[in-house]
Amino acid sequence: METTYIQMFSAENTQFIPGILLWGIEVIKVIQRLKSPALTAVLLFVTRLGTDMFYLPVILFIFWWIDGKKGFRLGILMLLSAWINTILKSTFKQPRPFSFDPSLGLAYEGSYGAPSGHAQYSFCFWVPIAAWLAGGKPGRRRARERAVVWAAAIFFVLLIGFTRLYLGVHFPTDLLAGWGVGAIILFLMYGLSLLFDKHFFNKHLIDQTRSQNILAALAALIMISIYPGDRTIPAIFLGFCIGYNIMKNKFPFCGQSEIKEKKLFVMLSRCVTGLAGLVVIYFVLKLLLPGEESLFSYIPFWSQSSPFYELGRFIRYGLLGLWASAGAPMFFQRMGLSFVTKTENSATANRPKDDEA
Repeated sequence: METTYIQMFSAENTQFIPGILLWGIEVIKVIQRLKSPALTAVLLFVTRLGTDMFYLPVILFIFWWIDGKKGFRLGILMLLSAWINTILKSTFKQPRPFSFDPSLGLAYEGSYGAPSGHAQYSFCFWVPIAAWLAGGKPGRRRARERAVVWAAAIFFVLLIGFTRLYLGVHFPTDLLAGWGVGAIILFLMYGLSLLFDKHFFNKHLIDQTRSQNILAALAALIMISIYPGDRTIPAIFLGFCIGYNIMKNKFPFCGQSEIKEKKLFVMLSRCVTGLAGLVVIYFVLKLLLPGEESLFSYIPFWSQSSPFYELGRFIRYGLLGLWASAGAPMFFQRMGLSFVTKTENSATANRPKDDEA
């Protein structure tokens, strides 16, 4: 007896395809007329620049080397953006284009499609970067530089979006939704900047470490309560906030290099040791804490089905955030890759440049 296997796609359970998605499929087909092996390989590489594998090192580089305050703000912004995107995807549960037409799939994504995370993250990342780089004193030459900066930012945002259409992993409406959500997040973040500064950057709140940490813990708890399906982002958020608060109040670290000589060596050393610390924490705790890859998974209640599995993940990702904002800067100072000036040795002394308004 001959057996026929039918591959089922998530969209086959739907009764119809909305007209707006049919229009999106036609747009993707037009774009894929440009398809070639070389172009596909290039855009597969470019689209990875819209993932956390790109944003995480860049944000940490900004935090550890250029400007701790801006790096912290950008890190919190991207964490909240990722958390909101996860909630929206799980709410709408929209299939991707290749679920309706498998021939469109030049890449594969296991999550839902709308809103586009790549579009949302690129908007939340490049717009603040452009605003930061375009700031400064007015002038005709400065105006031209600002125009170049903003043009480059817009180009990167649109380029990331184009790769998602070409690869058949997003509809045009997914991109518009991602950009729209990103714009709303930026508006709210900048609108709440005064409150944000009050609790994390105000020089007169140096001694209120405990209340600031409680505020961060409360925010993480609210995030878990709203969306209990993922505790990773709240854990990183909590560790990053507490670590930053401890660092600024206990051992102020300035991202800009205070060391005049061997700047390249210092920069590379900070990046290598800082990222190495993240890798060590991640894999060591993965081997020790409950989970299927744990060295002790054979012990009862220590496999992935363990009731302590989620707690272990929360601890692991929380320590990653703590290392990024406090552990690494402390290590830099201990290893001579940074130092605190005499006027910064006390909590009430002048703050580093990162704290200047």
